[in-house]
Amino acid sequence: MEKIQIIDAKKHVGEVVKIGAWVANKRSSGKIAFLQLRDGTAYFQGVVVKNDVSEEIFHLAKELPQETSIWVTGEIREDSRSKFGYELGVQEIEVVGESHDYPITPKEHGTEFLMDHRHLWLRSSKQHAIMQVRNEIIRATYEFFNDRHFTKVDPPILTGSAPEGTTDLFETNYFDQKAYLSQSGQLYMEAAAMAFGNVFSFGPTFRAEKSKTRRHLIEFWMIEPEMAFMHQEESLQIQEEYVAFLVQNLLDHCDYALHVLDRDHSVLEKYTKLPYPRISYDDAVAMLQENGFDDIEWGEDFGSPHETFIANSFDQPVFILNYPKDIKPFYMKPHPTREDIVICADLIAPEGYGEIIGGSERATDYNYLLEQIRNYGLDEEEYSWYLDLRKYGTVPHTGFGLGLERTVTWLAGIEHVREAIPFPRLLNRIYP
Repeated sequence: MEKIQIIDAKKHVGEVVKIGAWVANKRSSGKIAFLQLRDGTAYFQGVVVKNDVSEEIFHLAKELPQETSIWVTGEIREDSRSKFGYELGVQEIEVVGESHDYPITPKEHGTEFLMDHRHLWLRSSKQHAIMQVRNEIIRATYEFFNDRHFTKVDPPILTGSAPEGTTDLFETNYFDQKAYLSQSGQLYMEAAAMAFGNVFSFGPTFRAEKSKTRRHLIEFWMIEPEMAFMHQEESLQIQEEYVAFLVQNLLDHCDYALHVLDRDHSVLEKYTKLPYPRISYDDAVAMLQENGFDDIEWGEDFGSPHETFIANSFDQPVFILNYPKDIKPFYMKPHPTREDIVICADLIAPEGYGEIIGGSERATDYNYLLEQIRNYGLDEEEYSWYLDLRKYGTVPHTGFGLGLERTVTWLAGIEHVREAIPFPRLLNRIYP
C-alpha cells in the first residue's frame, strides 16, 4: 500500500492508499459519514460507509473533532460531482493527534478575530487557496527571470541610506550608528546591474506609514528587476510580459485554487492580452477633472479613487506615464524635453486594486544626481558609492518593483491585502 498526497489522487484511481490528513469538517447521513480531508496539497472528501467498515471505525468517523490529525486508508475513486474530481472510500482510520474546541468553527467570524488566529486560519480552504496563488506567483517569477538570463542578487535588509527619502523609514541603532530597515533594494540592484547586466531581487521591504487601508502593509515582499543597456520603453514591455506571464501561470496551474476563490477565469484571461493601455500623467489628470474629480490638481499624486477610475476606464492593467518630478524619488531620469516630469510609469491593476508596479529609467548624469541628492537633503557621503556608478562605465538602465502581496490580492480577487500574507507580522498587526 502506497502513502500518497491528496493532490496525486488522480494517479491512483482504483488503488488502496494511505494519506496523512486533518479533518477540516464532517457530516453524516444515516449510514454514511463524509469527512472533508486536507493534507496541505489539496482538499477532498473521504466517504465512510457503515456496512464497509467496522462499527468502531464508523463511530470514530462520526465523532472526529474538527482538525484532528489522522492516518486514513482507503480506495481512490473518481467523483464527478466535486471540482477536485476524486474522493476516498475510507477503510481504516487511525488518530494521530487529537483536537478539542478548535476556535475557528464553520460559522462566520470577523476579520480581526481571524487575523488574531492567523496561525490556525491558514488551514481554511480559502486561505489555503490564497497561499497557493502566492506560491505560484513566486515560482513563476523565478521561471520568468531565469529564462531571460537575469541573475538573482540579494540586497541588504539593514541599510545605511534611504532610496526614497527618510520620512517613512524604520530606524535602528546599529552598533552606535544609524541604520534603517530597507524600503527597497533598488539602489543596490543598480550596482548589481552594472556587474551582471540584468538582475532581480526578491525580499522583504518596510514602510513606516501608519496606514489602515485594505491595500497597504508595513512589511511586504517586493520583486525588483534592474536592467542595464535598456531604456524605459523596453522596460515597459518586460513589465507587461511579466504580469501577463504570472496571470497565465495561475490559469494553467491553479485552477482548483481559483475555483475555491470563485475567481472568474474569463476575467483573468483578459489580463493576458498585450499590450496594456498607456496614459500620460497629464492626460490622466485631465480625464479625472473632466469626470468630476475636483480633488486632484496637476502635481499631486493619485489616491485610491483616482487610480480605480483610471483603471476601470480601460478594463485592463494600465500604465500611467511620466509623473511630476517633485513627487517622485531623486534617482529618476528627467524627461528630455520637459523639466517638470521624469521618465517613469506606474502600472495600475483593474478592479480597484491600485498600483502593483512602480518603475522608471534611472538618471545617469553624475552632476544631475549629485544636485538631486543635495536638493533632497540627503547625505552625500552616504550616497558616494551610488554616485560611483555614474563615474565608472555608466549605461542607460531602468528597473521596477512589483509588490507581491498586492499582486496576490488582485489576482486572487480578495478584499484585503492582509489575507495575502502568511502570518500577521508584528508591524502589520499594529497598523494593518
